Amino acid sequence: MNYKILDNVIRIEGKKDFNIRHILDCGQIFAYQNNIVYSNQDVAVISETEKGFDIYCSDCYYFENFFDLKTDYSKIKDKLKKEKLLKKPIEFGNGIRILKNDIFEVMISFIISANNNIKRIQLILSKLREALGKKCENFFKNLDMKIEYYAFPTYEKLLSVDEQFFIDIGCGYRAKYLYNFLRQISMEEISNWKNLSTEELKSKLISLSGIGPKVADCILLFGYAKMDVFPVDTWINQMYNQYFEPSNNRLLIRKNLVSRYKDLSGYAQQYLFYYQRSK
Repeated sequence: MNYKILDNVIRIEGKKDFNIRHILDCGQIFAYQNNIVYSNQDVAVISETEKGFDIYCSDCYYFENFFDLKTDYSKIKDKLKKEKLLKKPIEFGNGIRILKNDIFEVMISFIISANNNIKRIQLILSKLREALGKKCENFFKNLDMKIEYYAFPTYEKLLSVDEQFFIDIGCGYRAKYLYNFLRQISMEEISNWKNLSTEELKSKLISLSGIGPKVADCILLFGYAKMDVFPVDTWINQMYNQYFEPSNNRLLIRKNLVSRYKDLSGYAQQYLFYYQRSK
């Protein structure tokens, strides 16, 4: 994929390897509104053009990494399309890219996501930002647009509140998990974990409050960019029953799919998830 960084915009040429709707609607991020994306303390506005997409950014190099623009998705899709099952999902979600979001933000977001729906997750995260995040603003001259927003709260800010705060913003039973989780980690520790193998890191994650196998896989994929994982939810469970064998054992399904797709598992999961849910 060809792209250029020009001042405060990343200009993407072509549409076959980048589509903002595919990226935002495949379950990997909750902090967005229409085509405006928030990550940590940064913001990007994505505009479709005749020739591709323009990404107007508060920090272009942050979003170059965030959208994983240096990775050649054409090669990945060519490898995966050798399997007949993946041809239609890849054609349907051809513009998916797996984001490299802030690890801490991913952890908090996916603990909140457990047994939750997207609108409610977004509402809770919005309240979290407004209550504890730094107020920011960016003006994009090219768009004649000023965006005011709240950064994702720092670890210290989240650590300073009690369990009742999380209850009050709508976290429900997850409030206890978040409160305990924050007291089990440090920012230095979770950063150092990226050097662990996938299985070692997963063991660390599922030992923490509020993180089960599926949430751990989401954190591994969307936070730590571990591609040899395959998060299994209702949609993937349905897909597996439809195309492979009857089973509701999600740990077994995960194991079998990772064995099948190996270090391309994360990519395969996103195409299959997006296609199955959209059907």
